Amino acid sequence: MSPEAEALHDAWTSRYGDEISTEETTGGLAVGVPPEHWLDALAFARDELSCGFFDWLTGVDELADGFAVVVHVYSLERRHHLLIRTRVPKRKPVLPTATGVYRGAAWHERETAEMFGVLFEGHPNLVPLLLPDGFEGHPLRKDFVLAARVAKPWPGAKEPGESGHGAPSRRRMRPPGVPDDWGPDA
Repeated sequence: MSPEAEALHDAWTSRYGDEISTEETTGGLAVGVPPEHWLDALAFARDELSCGFFDWLTGVDELADGFAVVVHVYSLERRHHLLIRTRVPKRKPVLPTATGVYRGAAWHERETAEMFGVLFEGHPNLVPLLLPDGFEGHPLRKDFVLAARVAKPWPGAKEPGESGHGAPSRRRMRPPGVPDDWGPDA
């Protein structure tokens, strides 16, 4: 581990002990924290490790393991990066809002709530940001069916025989993740 990453690792482990996991990244450290330490970990990064620059927050669908919520922050003074991540269960994906620690998290939490279904308790305005009114579902979840790929064939001939001349085409296959009983051919 580089001296910078070693110093960051030591700071995190002296604060949280075995409750966290760390991994060296380019220019910094990735830290995994339990959800109950989410806000405290963000405040620790901001106040004790000088990571006052909030870059982004997003979700990652980890299928049966739930959702990872990841934040990237940066120290302008010490010039190191931190990725802080936690995991929430798929059946009840709830975390406290980070807007009290980093005001810039508001937009990112709205997007993550809309795209993944992770709710941020205490958020000042957790309303849809990108999708049209009445949209159902969370399109960045891996189990979300992309209806457009099933309802309308892809334009242009991609396989032999699809252009209406030449060899017969192969059996049409559904896109990955689309159930057999879904769509106009069901």
